[in-house]
Amino acid sequence: MARNYWKYALTALVCGMLALLLLKLTDLLSMGLVAEWLDRNFSYESTYVDADGKAYITHRFNWAALKQYFVTAAVLFTVAAAPVCLALHSFLQRRRTRQTVRRIANYLEHYALTDAPFPADVPEEYAELFLKISEIRRSREADIQSLLAETQRKNELVAYLAHDLKTPLTSVIGYLSLLQDEDDLPPAQRSRFTKTALRKAERLETLIAELFEITRFDLSHIELQTETVDLTRMLQQIVSEFGPLLREKHLRICADLAPEVQICCDTDKLERILDNLLRNAVSYSYPDTVITVTLRETAETVCLTVCNRGKTIPPAQLQRLFEQFFRADAARGSRTGGAGLGLAIARQLAEAHGGILKAESRDEQITLTLRLPVKCQNIV
Repeated sequence: MARNYWKYALTALVCGMLALLLLKLTDLLSMGLVAEWLDRNFSYESTYVDADGKAYITHRFNWAALKQYFVTAAVLFTVAAAPVCLALHSFLQRRRTRQTVRRIANYLEHYALTDAPFPADVPEEYAELFLKISEIRRSREADIQSLLAETQRKNELVAYLAHDLKTPLTSVIGYLSLLQDEDDLPPAQRSRFTKTALRKAERLETLIAELFEITRFDLSHIELQTETVDLTRMLQQIVSEFGPLLREKHLRICADLAPEVQICCDTDKLERILDNLLRNAVSYSYPDTVITVTLRETAETVCLTVCNRGKTIPPAQLQRLFEQFFRADAARGSRTGGAGLGLAIARQLAEAHGGILKAESRDEQITLTLRLPVKCQNIV
């Protein structure tokens, strides 16, 4: 601030000196008209008497009158020039603002949207701007990498689904063709072919339903229609519905459920979460093992854990377990699960209820933990 005061004082001094030089130059060019005008308006005669009584007439300059004249002229000039100066200042300010905005826009276009190296001599006043540009670059690079990874996963999904959909579809067509062409098939064999074709068709339906489900959740907000339900009873019913699948895979569920756990939730969506968790445990369990389902309640939350014996999931894959289109098994055989969307859907629905869903895996054991608030609020 002090530096600005010195600049203003120096500017005023220079302007004063320039004004005097201009006045002197005008006087020379006008052949003394300026001096004559000053003498006529600001000088007066004074009589001086010496000691001998002799009188002399002298000319004196009236500095007070000159000061008053220039003060009055300065006031009038200021009043007249103030609007002009304000308008000029506003114009210059807008011009500087436009230039600054244009320069910032050029910087953003050239450096934020490209990989051009920053200039070696970054102006001090733009240091913060280039810091923000660096943050934009890092964020854009992260977004690009995320987009590429997601695109890669979707491309893999297309390839794997082509296989997963083609295999059961081929079986359905084959068995239906046999049923149509072979009129003399024994009833037992005809029944077996029909059941196999139906099972393969149901497999197709499951894959297609998962794709539509995840697309619907991606394209719209999840709105909950909440009501208070008995979570213990809901779990018991869902576990009982898994009976045929458990017998087919030689598995058993051991349920340790706290009695009469009441929770406010969207019933349909919570059923989808529980179904996905149990289905994942069934799909990735060793044969002839037990799946443990535990439900506990506190004052504000309920905690559900689903634990099964299966191949240990490496930490790197465990972090991606809830990503869309990701499946922990490398082979992605159609018999081991869906399209890799079940847990992604479950986490989205859990977060819509204000809860969390996480996974742990060690010593050939996989544990999925779901925590939900007793009183649900739709936060999505």
